[in-house]
Amino acid sequence: MSIEFFIRILGMIVLGYAGIAFGAGISRLSGDDPYLSATVFGLVGALMGLVLTPLLTLQPLRWAKRKLTQTSAKSLFAGLVGLIIGLIVSALLAFPLSMLPAPYRQVLPIAMALVISYFCVVIFVARQGDIFYMWRNLSEGREMGIPGREDSSGNGRMLLLDTSVIIDGRVADIARTGFVPGEMVIPRFVLNELQHIADSGDNLRRQRGRRGLEVLAQMQKEPSYHVRISDIDVEGTRQVDDKLVILARQMRVPVLTNDYNLNRVAELQGVTILNINELANAVKAVFLPGEELVVRVIQEGREQGQGIGYLEDGTMIVVQDGNKFIGVELETVVTKVLQTAAGRMIFAKPLDE
Repeated sequence: MSIEFFIRILGMIVLGYAGIAFGAGISRLSGDDPYLSATVFGLVGALMGLVLTPLLTLQPLRWAKRKLTQTSAKSLFAGLVGLIIGLIVSALLAFPLSMLPAPYRQVLPIAMALVISYFCVVIFVARQGDIFYMWRNLSEGREMGIPGREDSSGNGRMLLLDTSVIIDGRVADIARTGFVPGEMVIPRFVLNELQHIADSGDNLRRQRGRRGLEVLAQMQKEPSYHVRISDIDVEGTRQVDDKLVILARQMRVPVLTNDYNLNRVAELQGVTILNINELANAVKAVFLPGEELVVRVIQEGREQGQGIGYLEDGTMIVVQDGNKFIGVELETVVTKVLQTAAGRMIFAKPLDE
């Protein structure tokens, strides 16, 4: 038998008894038959207890459980600390408020306790990152207030990783260089999607999923990384990208990805996105018109007479009249640089022309 069944039976008994007592009391005032009134109100109370008790007890408990599972342990701890401090401040203010004349001395201490506790919880949860950063520095004996002093471990910042950036694998190389500060958090639903891809019947998807699992296992073994699997979940949606955006907005943390669609959707909802593809485009070598470079022409271009080559970072080089030099390393001079959504494209011509 479930707990809901026992709750219904208990509510039926309690409200049924209350209905009998209420009916008997009404019958004494009106002079009616006490047995009839007690029976009618008792049946009505028992029915209400059978129907309404789960709604008044289990539903609020389920709602509270759902909210607690969606809240990070860091936020819960910050809220608990804020509540304790709020109660301490309220207790200190209760003594002078109790000296006021009635009815203020009975009402104001309770009202002040509720208001102060609420504001302390809200402030501590909203500023939890700063509070934990200050506490860590104080516990390590560091001097506060000096600009530029940062925690070398990078634990002060949290990043959410999506499935695509784990499969891509470049995040491991970037984190190894120290350009990804803070703790990288992989929600459980992202890990489940990665495992689902690894178990796919499609060979390409299966290889991509297994590569993502290998990258994740490698990152967890690396002592210089700060990688954590989190069981925090988001109710109300099944889409992994939607869950990730909602979770990032609730936790006020950025998302590390290389998914273009997720990038745009998250930006529209005010979530900070760190896109590895944009980082790769930003660190590509900059060439100005007139500079010389050596490129191997590997294929013909779309336009007549063009040849296509690539630099080591993947930048496309379009060589004018380069179709005659396919398979040859050619000295060229840059004529134009074009920045597109797909990346940077360089136009050049042979140096001898």
